[in-house]
Amino acid sequence: MGVSIAGRVALVTGASSGFGEATALELAKAGVKVALAARRADRLNALKARIEAEGGEAFFIVADFTKEAEAIAAVRATESHFGRLDILINNAGVMYLEPVATADLARWRSMMELNLLGLIAATQAALPGMTARKTGHIVNISSTAGHYAGPAMAAYSATKWGVRAFTESLRREVFKHGVRTTIISPGMAATELRDHIGDPAVKAAVNLRAGAMRQLESQDIAEAILYAVTRPDHVGINEILMRSVDQEA
Repeated sequence: MGVSIAGRVALVTGASSGFGEATALELAKAGVKVALAARRADRLNALKARIEAEGGEAFFIVADFTKEAEAIAAVRATESHFGRLDILINNAGVMYLEPVATADLARWRSMMELNLLGLIAATQAALPGMTARKTGHIVNISSTAGHYAGPAMAAYSATKWGVRAFTESLRREVFKHGVRTTIISPGMAATELRDHIGDPAVKAAVNLRAGAMRQLESQDIAEAILYAVTRPDHVGINEILMRSVDQEA
């Protein structure tokens, strides 16, 4: 059994689908007030309505986390609406897989801005309030691609390795302020993420591989996040690496 987090405030980025949507629902069921951030207003509005129909409390912010100012604004809007921010779930991300020789560097730059720099901007914005209160939790979504790099994964793995490195360095800076950090590194999962792959051959190969295994579900990741944020204050779950049992690498 974990500790109660009812009444705390969380901001979930990339909340319009996949891990973010499932995590927002799971936190709301635990009594957390949830701020939902993503680019698709219609989906955010539907998720807000669902949370409220189940007795939860939520509001949403339309934000593009490739833009530093919008990442910061999402944190400030959460603090303004709910009065504080206790849990930041940095989940927004894309997966552009393509060989280095033929890569679209503009797409890669956008991925790095979202997967890593947007995450850093939101974290930086959240820290003053957390450190002043001597409590807070930052959960950053990495990937098994942050533990190994295969063909066509160069830039995506670079962003996810970066998330892990950033989060561990952050942990060593903020632990003395009572702020906890967690890295979640999921493997192959049944989400929209593979839709972002631009290279047709790479996309076909990845989908073939995914279809041959029992993939992780978004709910699996949401439950892992809930576990991490409901530990007693003296317990830090620094990283969770999770794969389908059918996934080798």
